[in-house]
Amino acid sequence: MKWSLLVISIVGALVIAGCVAELPTDLEVAEEPEVPEQPEVPEEPPEAPAEPEVPPEVEEVTEPYVDEGPAPEEEMPTTEAELTEEEQVEGIQVTEGGVKYLVDPKKIRSGGPPKDGIPSIDNPKFISVEEADKWIEDNELVLVIIYKDVKRAYPFQILVWHEIVNDVIAGDPILITYCPLCGSSIAYERVLDGEPVEFGVSGKLYNSDLIMYDRKTDTYWSQIDGLAILGPLTGRVLTPVSVDTVVWRDWKKGHPDSEVLSQRTGYVRPYGRDPYGNYYETTFLMFPVEGRDDRTHPKTVIFGIKVGNTYKAYLEDDLKDKGVITDTVAGVNVKLERDDVGLVKITNTDTGEEIIKERDFWFAWYAFHPDTLVYGR
Repeated sequence: MKWSLLVISIVGALVIAGCVAELPTDLEVAEEPEVPEQPEVPEEPPEAPAEPEVPPEVEEVTEPYVDEGPAPEEEMPTTEAELTEEEQVEGIQVTEGGVKYLVDPKKIRSGGPPKDGIPSIDNPKFISVEEADKWIEDNELVLVIIYKDVKRAYPFQILVWHEIVNDVIAGDPILITYCPLCGSSIAYERVLDGEPVEFGVSGKLYNSDLIMYDRKTDTYWSQIDGLAILGPLTGRVLTPVSVDTVVWRDWKKGHPDSEVLSQRTGYVRPYGRDPYGNYYETTFLMFPVEGRDDRTHPKTVIFGIKVGNTYKAYLEDDLKDKGVITDTVAGVNVKLERDDVGLVKITNTDTGEEIIKERDFWFAWYAFHPDTLVYGR
C-alpha cells in the first residue's frame, strides 16, 4: 500500500513539472497603447444668460430720497472762477472758495443718495408698443416725444428709478428728465459749446427738484428751467425740447408705431412699483421750498410757460375741460390745444411758433416762479 501511494505521488509530481516546463519563461506584460497628446483647447467663457425683459423680483426698495439737510460743502463743485461784468449783472456770485453760483449752496439739500446713486440711463434700449404692452398698465403715465418724425415713450415706472435718460434721437443728443418729487417731465438738448454732454443725478435737490450735473464740467443744473445754478457754467440755460406726459392707454392707441424704453436698462429695479406711494395725491412735501401758494392743491398738474419775462401757469384740468384755451400773455396771443391722446401744444398765434411748456406740480412751478400768473385765477 505504501509503495502504491509513493508511486502515485512521484507520477503526479512529474506531470505537474512537465506542465510547468511547457510554460514560456519570457512572458512580457502588455503595455497600454500610447494616447497621442490632444491640442489644448482654450476654455470658452460661459454664455451669459439672456437678460429677461422683466427683471426678477427684488427686495422692496424705500424712497430714493430722504431729506438729510443742507448738502455738505465738500460735496459741491470746487472749480474756482472770477466773475465777468455780465455775470455780475445777472446776479451771479462767488463762494469763498471761488465757485460761481446763482443758488446759495446753503439752500441745496442732500437727498440721501450719493452722486449717481440714482443711475442715469446712458445706453437706452427700445422695444415695440406690442412688447411693452405686456408690462405697462393702461392707466400708467409715460413721457412721450415726437421729434423729427421719431416717436418714443418713456414709462414713468422706469423713470422714477433713474430720472435721467441720455438719449440720441434722429442723431441729436437729447436729455430726457423726470423728477417724481415735482411731477416735472422735461427734455433738453444735451449740447454744451457744440459738443454732446452726458448728465447725471447729483443726489442733491433745490426747491424739492432734481439737481442734475453735467459730466464735462461738473456744474449743477436745476431740472426745472434747465438753469446752471452752481459751478463753472453758472448762468447758462439748456435749450428745451417739447415733450408730453400722457396715459399709456391713449398713447398706444394713437401711436402704435412708436418705440418704448425697455426695462433692460442694465440695472435691476422693481419696475412697476412706485417707491413714493400716494405722495402724488397728498399735500405733503418731502423737502422744503422757498415759497408756497394755496390757490390750488400743491400737486395739481400745470403747464407753465414763459413769454418775455412773464410766467404763466395753466391747470391741466382746465385744458381737459375746454380742449382749447386762447389767452394773451405779455401782449402775445397764445393758444393751448389738447388732442385725444393728451398731447398739449401751445402756440404763439402771432408768429405761429411753438412755445415750449413745462409740466410740473403747482407747488414746484410756484417755488421757482413766485410771480407767476395763473389762468382763470
